[in-house]
Amino acid sequence: PQFQPDPTRPPERAPMPESAGAPAPRPRGRGRDAWPPWLSIAAFATGYGATIVLGIIVLTIGGAFGLSTRNPPAGVNIGLTIVQNAALIGAAYFFAALSGRPAASDFGLRRPERIWRSARLLIAVWIGFFVLSAIWALALQLDEPQTLPEDLGANGPLLNALAVVVLVTVIAPLGEELFFRGFFFGALRNWRGPAIAATLTGALFGLIHVGSAPVGYLVPLAIFGVGLCLLYEWTGSLYPSIALHALNNSIALGANLDWTWQIPAMMVGSTLGALGAAWLLARMIGERAPAQPASAPAPVAP
Repeated sequence: PQFQPDPTRPPERAPMPESAGAPAPRPRGRGRDAWPPWLSIAAFATGYGATIVLGIIVLTIGGAFGLSTRNPPAGVNIGLTIVQNAALIGAAYFFAALSGRPAASDFGLRRPERIWRSARLLIAVWIGFFVLSAIWALALQLDEPQTLPEDLGANGPLLNALAVVVLVTVIAPLGEELFFRGFFFGALRNWRGPAIAATLTGALFGLIHVGSAPVGYLVPLAIFGVGLCLLYEWTGSLYPSIALHALNNSIALGANLDWTWQIPAMMVGSTLGALGAAWLLARMIGERAPAQPASAPAPVAP
């Protein structure tokens, strides 16, 4: 006869494994979620350290041939600034690769899911920055112009002026956004969340402009840096931050040079140029292959 279990007897439980009851290990994230916060400091020190060392070498060699080390030519300043942005991008990629091969989307180089919402957020952040900057400038009575365009030779020959426009409105927005928002903010975000990460990133973003901007403008620049972090956080894409950075630099550069009709043309051209360069960089970095689920073992024949 078929065995019938006793309905009054509680069912037997399977033996509990030794590891049961202990908290399961937290799975390690992929991409940006795997970046520890110390990588941000290491990448910053490496990128700027390499630029400083190269600058010392260039000025030392140039000084031996009669080059002025206190007021180097505009071409030298432009070249070192380009090297600085390249060093920041290289440092971000190198240290991100320590946690696994990074993808373009890890740095925020991905299309926003909602284009019009991203555009509205861009305008809101930009207006907020203008309002806070105006209040700060009125409170401190700031009217000192920036000397960076003159140091780069923007008032010189046409070719030199075009090089300054490309550097300030295309290269700088791409390099600084990929490093500070795409990498630095992304690594710090894993430490204490987006609010503290945005504050620290914005403060450092303001400090790096010491020497290229009047001291009184460092606080508005830090506010701008915080706003760019929030824009990246809210849209999930670095492209709106790159576009806002290019637009703002175009207006600032044109205002310092007393340009008129050139400013709108520069705003359109620089935004398209910066976004196009970011798209090309994203194609170069590429995307990682999706994780493949573990295949089940083949059944054993009886």
